Amino acid sequence: MAQIQELLAQKAALEKQIDAARKHARQDGVAKVKALMAEYGLSVSDLTARGPGRPSTKGGKVAPKYRNTATGETWSGRGLQPKWLKAALASGRKLDEFTV
Repeated sequence: MAQIQELLAQKAALEKQIDAARKHARQDGVAKVKALMAEYGLSVSDLTARGPGRPSTKGGKVAPKYRNTATGETWSGRGLQPKWLKAALASGRKLDEFTV
């Protein structure tokens, strides 16, 4: 049982050393990045700004392609079909009938 306690104490000591090494490496990395930013005159907004060759990952709103004439509900044609459209198609109507 004493051997287990010794191993657990060694484990705790190693975890402290690992945490200290990670903090030190992180501080070094931050210092290097700050130095490079100062050298090239960059700001944080330069690193996150959208520019040429960096398309936006945020999807924009899409115009509706299909409309339920009875209720005015719309669907863009993206994602799952809405319930009203599924029901209409199941009853024999065609998708073209709902085109905007």
